[in-house]
Amino acid sequence: MAKSQTTDPKKDIELGKALIAKSDCFACHKPDGKLVGPSYTDIAKKYKSTDANTTMLAGKIIKGGSGTWGQIPMAAHPKITQVDAKKMVAFILSHNAEKK
Repeated sequence: MAKSQTTDPKKDIELGKALIAKSDCFACHKPDGKLVGPSYTDIAKKYKSTDANTTMLAGKIIKGGSGTWGQIPMAAHPKITQVDAKKMVAFILSHNAEKK
C-alpha cells in the first residue's frame, strides 16, 4: 500500500479503513457505541473534518494520549506514519457524514 497522500478523499477513507482493520484499534473502539474508548461516531461528532483536527488526531494515534475522553490512556502507535494516521482519521471522521 502506498504511503503517500492521495488526492481522492474517498480513497483516503477506504485506505484508512483498511489500515484500521490491520491495527489494534477495534480492541478499544467501535464504529458506534463506547467500548474502552469513544466510538468513531462520537469522535466524528466532536471533531469537524478540518486539516487542523486531522493533524491533531493523527498525532494522538501516533503518540497516544489521555484526558479527552476520560482517564484511560490511548496507547501510542509510533510505527504508524503521519500520512497513514491521517488516512485513519479520514475514515474515523467520515462516520459523522454517514449519520446525516
